[in-house]
Amino acid sequence: MTEKKNIKSIGLVSGGLDSVLAAKLMVDQGIHVIGLHIITPFMGSYSEERAGETLIDRQARAVGFDLRRLYPGEEYIEIIKNPRWGYGSCMNPCIDCHIYFLQRAKEVMEEEGAQFVFTGEVLEQRPKSQKRNLLRMVEKRSGLEGYLLRPLTAHRLEPTIPEKLEWVERERLLNLAGRNRKPQIALAEKLGIREYQTPAGGCLLTEPNFSRRLKDLFDHGVWDIDSIQMLKVGRHFRLGPHTKLVTGRNENDNCVLANLALETDALLEAEGGGSPLSILRGETTEEMIRLAAAITRRFSRAKGEPTAVVRIHIGRSGETREILPDMIDETVFEQLRVV
Repeated sequence: MTEKKNIKSIGLVSGGLDSVLAAKLMVDQGIHVIGLHIITPFMGSYSEERAGETLIDRQARAVGFDLRRLYPGEEYIEIIKNPRWGYGSCMNPCIDCHIYFLQRAKEVMEEEGAQFVFTGEVLEQRPKSQKRNLLRMVEKRSGLEGYLLRPLTAHRLEPTIPEKLEWVERERLLNLAGRNRKPQIALAEKLGIREYQTPAGGCLLTEPNFSRRLKDLFDHGVWDIDSIQMLKVGRHFRLGPHTKLVTGRNENDNCVLANLALETDALLEAEGGGSPLSILRGETTEEMIRLAAAITRRFSRAKGEPTAVVRIHIGRSGETREILPDMIDETVFEQLRVV
């Protein structure tokens, strides 16, 4: 048998229970594990991942694997816009994403001189994307045929090359299948793994409201990372084909929007306190600015005060002025609302 200390693997790790268990099973066999954490703009923790130690850092330290982060670029956004294999219930192209992630894992495998890739997938756990035939197809399309190990469900699948060559001891792999997560939870308790994401956490592309906002963004030709981040907060209004207004719902939203504001944006707040911060982005006319001001006041404490003004600051020019907007018609207001 090949000495385990010479075997290196790449594991796709998400912070979820299944992926950290898979990593633990490999580490416990003496295999050097590099956990590849692919961070997309559609993760709720995207900003946190750039801010300091996170759950995935603590898992890596506790289990004993190296951690490598990867931030996909424009090519990934294009996959979300035009998935070859289509969407799920929302704007989640799960099969296309899966293939893309595995292709990137294969690249890292080659860069690192690793022998194989593994994931925390479980057969039939997700009925639409983890059927046997789809697991095979994804493996083939990714270029990892024979070199993709799924430790949690290995005994339900054909042996892989790492098992055949005895880089991995097959008898120490698992036989899990289906959506029941009790076996994983019990195993985590046994192995001392206490911290992991809940199954429902993760990808915003599976959420209907976020998906509607994203579709509106794509339909109007915008897909930059900054604008995608703004989809996660506030109320959204489409004022024109190339003009968007986002108003904060609370203080946290206001802080996020302030950090995402561009030099070309207009920032609006109603006088008297208790106002959302609004960002007006894109091509604007005086009519759109007045409409944005009316919407901003509509969500402030001064919403019933026809004499309350709205302050507008234009980032690039530094211009600041005040507008006394008209009271907005509720029918018009609802027509403009994205979600």
